[in-house]
Amino acid sequence: MSISLAVRRFTPETVTGPPVLLLHGFASDGHTDWITTGWPAVLTDAGRSVLIPDLPGHGSSPAPVDPPTPKTITADLTRLILDLSEVDVVGYSLGARLAWDLPAQAPIRRLVLGGLSPTEPFSSVDLDAVRSFAASGKPPSDPLTAMIAHMITAPGRNPTALARCIEGLRQEPFTPTPLTVPTHFVAGTKDPITTGIEHLTTLIPGSTLTHIPSDHGGTLRSPEFKATTLNFLL
Repeated sequence: MSISLAVRRFTPETVTGPPVLLLHGFASDGHTDWITTGWPAVLTDAGRSVLIPDLPGHGSSPAPVDPPTPKTITADLTRLILDLSEVDVVGYSLGARLAWDLPAQAPIRRLVLGGLSPTEPFSSVDLDAVRSFAASGKPPSDPLTAMIAHMITAPGRNPTALARCIEGLRQEPFTPTPLTVPTHFVAGTKDPITTGIEHLTTLIPGSTLTHIPSDHGGTLRSPEFKATTLNFLL
């Protein structure tokens, strides 16, 4: 079955471990979150091949016809890695939320989950107000909705596709169930999105958590995130 995701691949000179799948955040893309921040070189230098997909409606992947739910997105991701004997996954924000569901479907060896919200952030977003802003520029009154509206209308984004993604994500709110895969969490001390992340660590026995003194975007771009990820994966 074909995979409807754009994927970038990077290969090391010498392979020393399983491939690493990097999953980006909402209203971003693989190039912005991972390539511009230097992740492929860091991982290939450590002997790991790298796969960086663009999620549906993001980057170079096609705009979805139907609202993509976490179930349909992770099915695409599973098809991408199913022929591998094992794979490590690093997800950030939405990418981390999707990564949580992958061990039930694919041979995941280790997980690094950064910038993860312990609750479903899109449940309280006024989708009609988001679409109204995209169409007419009328600012939403709700701060969270306004933030999301500005994110999906940023230069280079497809507001219609991203609004459809929100619709799909809202259909299957994040309700984390216990995992047994070795997992490392990364959260910014100034990132309100990750408030309460300590609860998620209790769902994965033996999991660890690193706090980085930064906000949501700063944590993603920080050298500390790369360092703690490499230390955990190698």
